[in-house]
Amino acid sequence: MDELVNQFIRDMKLASGLEKQRVAEVWNEVSGAGRYTLDVRFEKGVMTCMISSSVVRNQLYFQRDALLGRLNEALSEDSLFNDRKDIVKTLILR
Repeated sequence: MDELVNQFIRDMKLASGLEKQRVAEVWNEVSGAGRYTLDVRFEKGVMTCMISSSVVRNQLYFQRDALLGRLNEALSEDSLFNDRKDIVKTLILR
């Protein structure tokens, strides 16, 4: 059944939009900064997060490497990403 759903997503070219939505969901889970996150954009391996609090942004900035690792770990377990590694290559905090 999962294979049929994945095939449908690929055939209808829905994967890109679903990937962006899933990345935003995982960001909120992993970072713990969901209530301070105004916007999450993901394109070509670059994730840009708009953070409303400069204090939270600075704390996240110093945790970038750990956040990237946790983001990629969580996303690689998702069948939507087909077990790809290093899905998020760069994290930009604004």
